[in-house]
Amino acid sequence: MKNLFILLLFAISTQSCTSQSQKINAVSFVASGKAVTQHNVTQIKQINVNFAAVMPFGFVTNLDSPRIVHNTDKQWFGETALGVKQYTTLLHKNDIAVMIKPQLWIWGGAFTGKLKMTSQEDWITLEDSYRDFIITYATLAQEMNAALFCIGTELEQFVVNRPEYWLKLITEIRQVYKGKLTYAANWDEYKRVSFWKTLDFIGVDGYFPICDAKTPTVAQARLGWQPWKKELASVSKTFNIPILFTEYGYRSVDFSGKEPWRSDPDMLGVNLQGQVNLTQALFQELYPESWFAGGFIWKWFLDDTNSGGLQNKMFTPQNKPVEQLIKNHFFRIN
Repeated sequence: MKNLFILLLFAISTQSCTSQSQKINAVSFVASGKAVTQHNVTQIKQINVNFAAVMPFGFVTNLDSPRIVHNTDKQWFGETALGVKQYTTLLHKNDIAVMIKPQLWIWGGAFTGKLKMTSQEDWITLEDSYRDFIITYATLAQEMNAALFCIGTELEQFVVNRPEYWLKLITEIRQVYKGKLTYAANWDEYKRVSFWKTLDFIGVDGYFPICDAKTPTVAQARLGWQPWKKELASVSKTFNIPILFTEYGYRSVDFSGKEPWRSDPDMLGVNLQGQVNLTQALFQELYPESWFAGGFIWKWFLDDTNSGGLQNKMFTPQNKPVEQLIKNHFFRIN
């Protein structure tokens, strides 16, 4: 199975194959305070995934703080190196390939794209701290034979202001990790990333505004994808690298296609049909495209029994009508 996914990634990254059966059909597997169990993995196998993102975390105190704290005994198990190793081992035993995707959390939930230093000294401190963070998990990704490694997530100001650092960092990562690389750019950031040609996938967190309707129809949502598809195809062609949605999904709430990135707790109105229609439109519009490599649904919790549900307004598809849609779609193209 590991050889199968090596061939899968090679085929996608060279764009030599266009069949939908070669897509990455994945979930973002949320880090927990507990070890993952076979029951937890069985839950995602039942929706026919072939990939999962495992996401360790580093923590930053505020938007102008240059130090990243990571891999400590104060973190949840799944956020640490030991947790990543345990999660990845069990996923591999179930023939599910893994993307290791280290992420930053800024206290208070500040947007990571605004992380920006105000002095050269602090930039250097941040660079050294981030290098330690990311090389720790790149080394672990190599040890665990992870199929894919994500070098960062939604770090727009860091990326735009320090381009030479990122080129050097990618070279350093490739010295310790021999698999495929991507970076998870926000939907409104990815065109400004300068280092795509050094990676294997153009990673996009695909929260594009699609439709302003309270409950978009599939037809409305498909229409809303047309300009974004043109743009994505153009960028993919420019670099001759496929697009991978490192995150995608919709909240089960009214107007979820208008600003899909929003996770405000005050958004009102559970809307399960809107979530289904928007997801169906994404599948119909993007999956047939040869430049689209697939993606990672945001997000899947270990405790499936108590996650999501018919009154839940958040992104997770668990225990909602959209879960069956995803299951059927992944089954058809596997």
